[in-house]
Amino acid sequence: MKAIVFRKSKGLILEELPIPEIDKDQVLIKVSNTGFCGSDHSLVETEGTPDGIILGHEVSGRVVQLGSDVENIEEGLKVIVRPTFCGLCWGCRIGRPQLCSNNRRSIGIGDLPGGFAEYVKVYPQMIIPVPDNVNSIDAALAEAFAVALHAADLTGRKKGSVLIIGAGAIGLALVKILKIKGFAPIVVSEPVAAKRELAQKFGADTVIDPMNSNLLMSGFELTNGTGFEIVYECAGIPNLISVAMNAVGAGGVVCQLSVIYQNISINPAIMTFKEISLLASYGNTHEENKRCLQWMAEGKLDSRPLVSDLVLLEELPEIYQSRIQSGKAIKVMLQIGEEF
Repeated sequence: MKAIVFRKSKGLILEELPIPEIDKDQVLIKVSNTGFCGSDHSLVETEGTPDGIILGHEVSGRVVQLGSDVENIEEGLKVIVRPTFCGLCWGCRIGRPQLCSNNRRSIGIGDLPGGFAEYVKVYPQMIIPVPDNVNSIDAALAEAFAVALHAADLTGRKKGSVLIIGAGAIGLALVKILKIKGFAPIVVSEPVAAKRELAQKFGADTVIDPMNSNLLMSGFELTNGTGFEIVYECAGIPNLISVAMNAVGAGGVVCQLSVIYQNISINPAIMTFKEISLLASYGNTHEENKRCLQWMAEGKLDSRPLVSDLVLLEELPEIYQSRIQSGKAIKVMLQIGEEF
């Protein structure tokens, strides 16, 4: 099979590998589409990423082979893939299975090869069936929207004013999720004009160019001087956490979705005198993926406008150099096998 493999000396390269052999408790999936996630970019650029890993976890495809012990799954089933969870550890017991610490299996970012390949092997507990009227590109992107849904649910808020800092793939997904859930006004801060335009198409009420406008002043004007009830940081720039804390109103919530690997400085007095809740959101659950797939089936959620680049698997190394590293791409989607 064809696969894109990370090599420390070369980066992402195309290789020919054997089709994975499955154990009796595993399932083989023929990949239809795989999205390139921001975490994939981080792994390519991180020094500690293992040589020879196959990345990619935003996967849709069809089941083509079952291990002898696998029950209640049929060949031909359309699926997406999510990490396993045990149901017994502390993370699972508090209702956060994405924090499972007991034999949590995942593809691309964990112990199994990922979806930048024509085939992946998984465990049946990782499979989520795709509704009949959901296409393979939408299905592959259900995970990205589930990340946004998880963050929206994590705040505990049911309505209110929102500022989203950064209109990359997750920031844009968050716009759509919050629109479905009825939040208003939804304001997006983003320096790239094309991303601001897409944010408006996804339902943002106001977009701000922070390079040419005073974000804090604009925010207070839009909220009648109170500040936003929720601010989501989706850009991954360290100093924007402090910006978010300044933009949120008294009693508000700041939620960090981006992954920032370096230490940052914040002013605890702002948290104290405004009684800010500072949260970090990580991953998503099976149920959140199912909810996004259902919204897709109902026509409430169309992820395809998020895709800026639809490319073949073998084109990924070049696209990574020309579009992903430069930040020009919003969401790169790989067309690997037969789409549905």
